[in-house]
Amino acid sequence: MSHPFSPSEPAAAATAEAAPAPDAPSRADDLTFAQFQTAVSQSFVPLRVTSRDAEGFHGSVAQTSVHDISFSRVQATEHTVERTEELIRKAPRQYFKVSLQLEGHSVLQQGDVPVELQPGDLAIYDTSRPYTLTFDSPFVVMVVQLPHDKLDIPPAIARHMTGVRVAGDTGLGRVVSPFLATIGANFEQLQGPAGMRLAQNAIDLIETLFAHELDVAKAAADPHTALIRRIRDYIDGKLGSADLTPSTIAADNFISTRHLHGLFHEQGTTVSAYVRSRRLEQCYLNLSNPLLLDTPIAAIGLRWGFSDAAHFSRVFKSAYGESPRDVRARALAR
Repeated sequence: MSHPFSPSEPAAAATAEAAPAPDAPSRADDLTFAQFQTAVSQSFVPLRVTSRDAEGFHGSVAQTSVHDISFSRVQATEHTVERTEELIRKAPRQYFKVSLQLEGHSVLQQGDVPVELQPGDLAIYDTSRPYTLTFDSPFVVMVVQLPHDKLDIPPAIARHMTGVRVAGDTGLGRVVSPFLATIGANFEQLQGPAGMRLAQNAIDLIETLFAHELDVAKAAADPHTALIRRIRDYIDGKLGSADLTPSTIAADNFISTRHLHGLFHEQGTTVSAYVRSRRLEQCYLNLSNPLLLDTPIAAIGLRWGFSDAAHFSRVFKSAYGESPRDVRARALAR
């Protein structure tokens, strides 16, 4: 992601080690080509960026980070980004990237086969291996960058899932794509009391996406881990149901209620606490979503399993330190 170069100019390479992203949101608007090159390499990892039209280039980079995970929104005109072997040697720490195409078109190549990305599509790639991203027209992308060790998936398996396209209109892409798009439009929410929860929710979804595409559950040597993942996926798919109770979760997953409670106890939580946490995360996102500002607060609570408005308000404030009305008011003020 960078600025354009005129045909007569030599291609430039950004070689400095990427600086840690600040904990508070940062933004760089209306950047020149040279400024954009620097901003991209500092925001992600060292990258080589070129363009056919450096003089006509314009772009911006907005980023926030939560505990070593960066969330970025990049908007620019045409250019090409390269992660080369030389730059990889100069950047010892490696990351996975998940890119969501919000506007425009791009082509990713990591490996032998290039993949084309349209709005809504997701791409997964690995900064420890060379890749090229080509943007042939103005575009907007949302990028999540996270260290390899943040995903509970062996890198040797995960690398088979890099350099690929995940369609945003089918399967799990229909869940992950709008979730990341909402975060991309509400970076400030990552800095409040909900920040770590929302970031973890994003990681969980990305990990689930990896697992689904690779069928990690079948390949995993530990069936215990696969069971926990399957139950979490089941819960996430039933969050709006009033019948989501430990007994129904256990029955639908063919285990005893006692076994279910034991699984969550091992993870330092309870079934009810996990369900409530996931429901509250969805409520927080809905309350801060500009497209849902006309939806009543009580209706959002009901949508995610909170039938009592007063109870919803109490547990929400207890979890996030602010009321649903506070979150909605801040979204309206933007």
